[in-house]
Amino acid sequence: MKKIISSSVAIVLMLAVVLCFAGCGSSVPKEGLWKDAMYLSDTTLGEGSKTISLEVKAGENTVNFTVKTDKDTVGAALLDAKLIEGDQGAYGLYIKKVNGILADYDTDKSYWAFYIDGKYATSGVDTTKITEGAKYTLEYTK
Repeated sequence: MKKIISSSVAIVLMLAVVLCFAGCGSSVPKEGLWKDAMYLSDTTLGEGSKTISLEVKAGENTVNFTVKTDKDTVGAALLDAKLIEGDQGAYGLYIKKVNGILADYDTDKSYWAFYIDGKYATSGVDTTKITEGAKYTLEYTK
């Protein structure tokens, strides 16, 4: 009987430690650039046959998104998931907000840089076709 109780307590303690580490490692504090963010930890959004891996970097923090979609372009998928907001201009969609975080070039020279597989993108999000397995990044830059 003592062996069963000891084993049960050990299992419960190990589960508590695992859950603590899982929760502690992926959460961003809701302060600074992230004070208006909608998501503060890694999140999966949407439904569809295509998958986008998106990394959002602002300041010292990063949150990863998995977006499921049936859209054809990265921009359309992110707009549909309500992860980005922006203005349509002569060169396409100019992203102003990502995950609720504002970058306002006119105010403080900040903007959202777009990367594909670690390389600065040569196309905008609204014209970039979704490529399975690619890693997309939107990075707050100032």
